[in-house]
Amino acid sequence: MLSILYYIIVFSVAIVLYMLSWVAFFICYPFDKRRVVVHTISKWITCVFFELPPVFGRDTIGVEHVDKNQPYVIVLNHNSMVDIMSIYHIPLIFKWVSKREVYKIPLIGRLLFMHGDIVINRSNPKEAMQFVHDQGMKWLKRGASVSIFPEGTRSKDGEIHGFKAGAFILAKDAGVPILPVVIDGTDRIIRKGWLMNWRTRVTIKVLPPVSAEEVQERSIKEVMNEVHDKMVETLAEIRSEKGITKKE
Repeated sequence: MLSILYYIIVFSVAIVLYMLSWVAFFICYPFDKRRVVVHTISKWITCVFFELPPVFGRDTIGVEHVDKNQPYVIVLNHNSMVDIMSIYHIPLIFKWVSKREVYKIPLIGRLLFMHGDIVINRSNPKEAMQFVHDQGMKWLKRGASVSIFPEGTRSKDGEIHGFKAGAFILAKDAGVPILPVVIDGTDRIIRKGWLMNWRTRVTIKVLPPVSAEEVQERSIKEVMNEVHDKMVETLAEIRSEKGITKKE
């Protein structure tokens, strides 16, 4: 019953903010090149999702590593659809790389459009990679960051698996730093039957960025492997502190 009440409240607030997003989009479109206003409204929606429940919430660690005036290629592990909402406390304007299927979801698809998020067709990997690169370069030049799940899909076991090189190629070609972000707990928030797990707390840990100079000087494979290994190590540390030895 509590879960149903929670969903009703969140959905009601989200609808109001969704309508506000459309108003903001049309008014601000001519001069808001990074879509800052729409991004800010989306941040309000995520605050309702995480701050309304009396028990669970999110801990964002490491924001001191973030330069608000610097665009990044953000790489993060992917456990749940909640991952996207979880990182809006990071003080950056960013665009998501999302699969085309998400674009077809009512309301969410329109939000992706208003945000300027990068929507890809995964049935053609070569074409999708080129589209991400072209759109990513556009947004990075405008001063917005680009968020990419380098695993390419959602992890089924909660662990971090092998990375694809696209995010790292983009950072190298754009001359921007890479910002690794590790997320834990999003895969445990919602239980079977869409019931909320009120005792779950999400942890978002921002790691020190790989500087643009370092990205340029080293090979893509070397940087990618180092970031992957550091994220795996950090996820294990977070779970150890929580007393989690395996996926719950």
